[in-house]
Amino acid sequence: MIRPTLKRERVLWAEGCRHVAGVDEVGRGPLAGPVVAAAVVLLPGCKPIRGLRDSKLLSGKQRKVLAVEVQKRAVAWAVAAASVREIDRFNILRATALAMRRALARLPFVPDRILIDGLAMPDLGSEHEAMVDGDAHCQSIAAASVIAKEVRDLLMVRLARRHPGFGWEGNKGYATADHLEALDRAGPTKHHRTTFYPVLQLKLF
Repeated sequence: MIRPTLKRERVLWAEGCRHVAGVDEVGRGPLAGPVVAAAVVLLPGCKPIRGLRDSKLLSGKQRKVLAVEVQKRAVAWAVAAASVREIDRFNILRATALAMRRALARLPFVPDRILIDGLAMPDLGSEHEAMVDGDAHCQSIAAASVIAKEVRDLLMVRLARRHPGFGWEGNKGYATADHLEALDRAGPTKHHRTTFYPVLQLKLF
């Protein structure tokens, strides 16, 4: 199993970049709920966080433990979101960049270098280094992935209490069979993304 390392961070630290921010998002694909991004800056020269992986590969229990460990070990961390309304207005990619910008802006300093998961994002508005599968290879990005997923999952559980029947406490807003069935039966809530096809289809037909 591939485990994220501090290889890239160590190179940057050696070059004099003290504050290296790993950034990742959670929630691009769901039909409901915001997209959430996190930025994490690890202490230069720190040891790898044991057990840290891409958040999608962790159980809920593992993720909770690691989220606490990341917060303890980080020089700084921050979380932000882009709303369903912003997703529908701007599109999911631009909304993701907006959430990332907000997370970075909430750090107590401007990072010397920004590492993000996936492909380059011109809408981010800051110079950055994109790493394909960064959450699987880079500790800072994996740490951001864990924080972002933990926060978004908790948010969806809270929304599930307000809107029972959609199964958000389990599916977290993704297009599972139970979610689609409830959507067809009850119609969309204000937390559904009206520009995503299964929801848009209901409005068209």
